[in-house]
Amino acid sequence: MAFSNLFYVLAAVLFILGLKKLSHPKTARTGNTIASVGMLIALVTTLIAYGGIDYKLIALGIIIGSLIGGIFATKVEMTGMPQMVALFNGFGGGASALVAAAEFYTRAAPEVLSGSTENFLLTTIAVSVFVGTLTITGSFIAFAKLQGLISGQPIVFKGQQVLNALFALTLIASGAGMILSTENMMFYFLGVIVLAAVLGITLTIPIGGADMPVVISLLNSYSGVAAAATGFVLMNNGLIISGSLVGASGLILTNIMCKGMNRSLANVIFGAVGLQQEGAVSSGKEMNIKSYSTEEAAMILDAADKVIVVPGYGLAVA
Repeated sequence: MAFSNLFYVLAAVLFILGLKKLSHPKTARTGNTIASVGMLIALVTTLIAYGGIDYKLIALGIIIGSLIGGIFATKVEMTGMPQMVALFNGFGGGASALVAAAEFYTRAAPEVLSGSTENFLLTTIAVSVFVGTLTITGSFIAFAKLQGLISGQPIVFKGQQVLNALFALTLIASGAGMILSTENMMFYFLGVIVLAAVLGITLTIPIGGADMPVVISLLNSYSGVAAAATGFVLMNNGLIISGSLVGASGLILTNIMCKGMNRSLANVIFGAVGLQQEGAVSSGKEMNIKSYSTEEAAMILDAADKVIVVPGYGLAVA
C-alpha cells in the first residue's frame, strides 16, 4: 500500500503541472499530455494495488470508451465542443454514481458493516450518488439546450425556487434515512437517486443558453466532487486527489466566468440565472444604438492598425 500512495502522489504532481500548463494556449497541449500521463500512472497503480481483477471487462471498457471518444474527437467540430464537454461531465458524474451504487449493493448490508465504519461509508455513498446523479441529468439538459433539442430560453414557472428547496430538503432527509435506517435503507437510497436526478433538471432548465458555459464549468466541478466522494467510498487516494483538483479548479473557473459575464455564482448554483435575466435587462442604462453597414465596417477594419478577435464575446454579450 505504501508504494501505491507514492505513485498517487506522483500522479497528483503531474495533474497539478498539467493544470498549470493548461492555463496558456502555447503550453496547453503539453499540459494535457502531462495530465494524461498522471492519470495513466494512477490507473496502473490502482490495478496493481487491488489485484484479483478480471482484465477482460476492463479491456472491453477501454475498447468501447476509446471508440466512442475517437468518434467524438474526429466528428465533432470546434463549435460543438461545449456540448461535448457537457456530455463528458455527465458521463463522469454518472460513472461516480454507478461505482458508489455498486459499493452500496456489495458492502452496505447491515450485517457487513458496524459502528462508525457503516456511517462513514453510507455518508460518502450518499454524497457520491447525489452529486453524480445531479451532474448527469444537469449535463444532459445543458447539452440539449446547446444542441437545440429543447428551447435555449430560460424555462421558469411560479414557485420554482420553493420547489427546488423542497426537493433539496427531501433529498437531505432521504440521505439521513439511508444512513440511520437499517430496515428501509434501499427505499431511501432510491429516493436519493430519484430526487437528485429531478433536482439536476430543475436547477438547470431556468438557465438560458448564453449562460450555459458557466453552468458547464460548474457541472465539471460537480463531477470532480462526485469523483472525490467516490474516492472516499473506495478509500482510493488517487481518486480523492484527482477529484478534488477537478472540483476546485472547476469552481474557480466558474467564479471567474461569472465575474466576466456579470453573473452571481450563487445564482448559477441555485439555478436563478434565468430568473434574473428580465430584471437585469429592464434596469440597464438606455443608450442609442449606432448601426454600421457592411461597407462602413470594411472601411473601419481596413484603416485599423490592430484588430482583436475575442471568441465567444458576441454570444456572451447577446
